[in-house]
Amino acid sequence: MLIAGAGVLVISFDALLIRLADSAPADVTFWRGTLIFLSLTAFLWITGRLEEWRAYWKYGWLALLITGLYSANTGLFVFAISHTSVANTVVILSSSCFFAALFSWLMLRETLALRTWVAILAALAGLWFIFATDLGSGGRLGDLFALATAASLGLSLTLMRRFARLPVIPVIALGSLGIALAALPFAQPLGLPFDRYPWLLIMGLAQMPAALVCLLVATRYLPAPEVSFFLLIETVLGPLWVWFVLGETVATRTFIGGGVILATIAAHAYWSLCDERAASLAP
Repeated sequence: MLIAGAGVLVISFDALLIRLADSAPADVTFWRGTLIFLSLTAFLWITGRLEEWRAYWKYGWLALLITGLYSANTGLFVFAISHTSVANTVVILSSSCFFAALFSWLMLRETLALRTWVAILAALAGLWFIFATDLGSGGRLGDLFALATAASLGLSLTLMRRFARLPVIPVIALGSLGIALAALPFAQPLGLPFDRYPWLLIMGLAQMPAALVCLLVATRYLPAPEVSFFLLIETVLGPLWVWFVLGETVATRTFIGGGVILATIAAHAYWSLCDERAASLAP
């Protein structure tokens, strides 16, 4: 749970960094993908873990499928943020927990704990309280991008849990390179104002690699629906960072609904811990 929580905390700055970069979606996607690929490849080389590439290719088309889903997720999120509000994007993205639950049930035959269903419903009630008046304000195209992001995220988390031995870092690195190459024909990566590049460097070399590795590693210890459930934290924090730095207004209902969501997550974690302790003490 700590790994998932850390990943979500770091990734919650994603929307803010995209806004600070203030560039065309294709430019952001290209630099984001290229820098993530370079940083993770360098990490594998420095740490002497290049053998993970060989392990990756042993999975064949399954590795490419999961990598393709990650590529789609990365590109769709950037386009969603660029075509609709941060609030719309993150609230729609929170539906990834339902996609993960559906895919886990269909593909892995996993039975979800009652606490997970209760927590998801309670958290969604908090989300509805926050965004009830905002869902119609964003662009329809951006909302569709956000929904597709949620679906690809839910499926990729489920597949990473099913194939837990598939190396995580090559998936992220190659997926990032793929989306960068796809965006290149539509981008002007060297034509941006100079002050945009520091934000792209922070995003691509530090923030996104750390966040995504944490989230994908967490799927090895938690069911995919529970990992995606932690992404609900981003729904609260993402708009708050944008408000704090850029002054975008956050309604009072965001603070109230956010409290409901965070309390739900705390209760879910406590309930899970109690169940684990009870199971360990059982004869």
